Amino acid sequence: MPRPFALASLFLLSLTSAASALSSCVAFDANWNLIAFNFGGKDYNAGTQDNWNSANPTDITAQGRPPFDGPNVSCYLSQFTNAIYVLGADSSNPTAVYLYDAAAKSWSTQSVKADDGNKFDPTNFGAILDHDTNVFYAYSKGELFSLDMELLKAASSTTKQWMDVQTVPWDASSYEPTMALAQNHVHFLGVPGVPAGSAKIFVIHFSFMQPEPQSYGQFPNTHGQVTSFFKDEGVQTQFAFIPDDGSATYVIDVTSNTTQSLKAPSAKDSKATYFASTNALVQLSSSGSVAYLPFDAQTADKSGADWVAITKLPTASASSASGSGSGASPSGTAGTSSGSSGSAGSTHDNGALTSPFADRWVWSVVGLLTGFALF
Repeated sequence: MPRPFALASLFLLSLTSAASALSSCVAFDANWNLIAFNFGGKDYNAGTQDNWNSANPTDITAQGRPPFDGPNVSCYLSQFTNAIYVLGADSSNPTAVYLYDAAAKSWSTQSVKADDGNKFDPTNFGAILDHDTNVFYAYSKGELFSLDMELLKAASSTTKQWMDVQTVPWDASSYEPTMALAQNHVHFLGVPGVPAGSAKIFVIHFSFMQPEPQSYGQFPNTHGQVTSFFKDEGVQTQFAFIPDDGSATYVIDVTSNTTQSLKAPSAKDSKATYFASTNALVQLSSSGSVAYLPFDAQTADKSGADWVAITKLPTASASSASGSGSGASPSGTAGTSSGSSGSAGSTHDNGALTSPFADRWVWSVVGLLTGFALF
């Protein structure tokens, strides 16, 4: 085989598999059915937790779904409306929000435009969807923005707009957002100059950034992935934080101001994404595999739970060999640490994070370099 053709084939293969896995997402509906979007070009309902490895998922692919061709796809549950909002899934219309009505099994597209100053970058942001207000809060390049979704489960005919809320009060030159939701507060982790085990907090209902960080115990002050644990009723009060190195799964409780260290994910994958229900934390790795960690908010000691692979879902990638996830036995030291009661008090938010475009294609470059080595 001529060398140029071999290199081009390998490069295109790596692009295809990376695009498929990293342009997919998992989410829950309000009945805690696990929904998997863009797995091999299709969407699936895997049912509730007791069915994930015993029953075949249901194909729910429907007309009007997004093309899932963006590099920063992220999904959010609007619990009051039983709708899943999908951002970053349409490269030709990057600000559009796609709405999946879980009850009707139908899609619609909400027209959205950037803020008046055109500061919001739809290809590079982190965001949460507030439980009570159903408003998105997003961080992009040093600014905090909001987008009011009202109580939509189908798109409105009126174009919506991102609103510039404020400039964050820290050096944002190299900050990559790690944002979590609890008690209607946005928690910013990995903020420069903030002590380990602490978070900067934005109080949603007062549109106020608290001047002092809140301590929650022991976890590293670094970038990672976060998602909040839902409740059947009421706002989220706990969220999971997985550092990029995959060293542990931290569960931060903003009511008790404590942190518990649970088993690390089996796939140590800085590009993985996460979504939680009331009793499970689900990981979608960048190679397209799915696993979950059982979670019981009522149990004081959760350290004995292990990550479990979900085998009934098809892989989200075109090739299981692609992606940055590496298999490893569950690890991490279990324990609980406490934080002090600061200005944040004991109430604080469901986070999802998107990554910069360049980071999403790093493994395509690896594939190309591998081609040079082989040929």
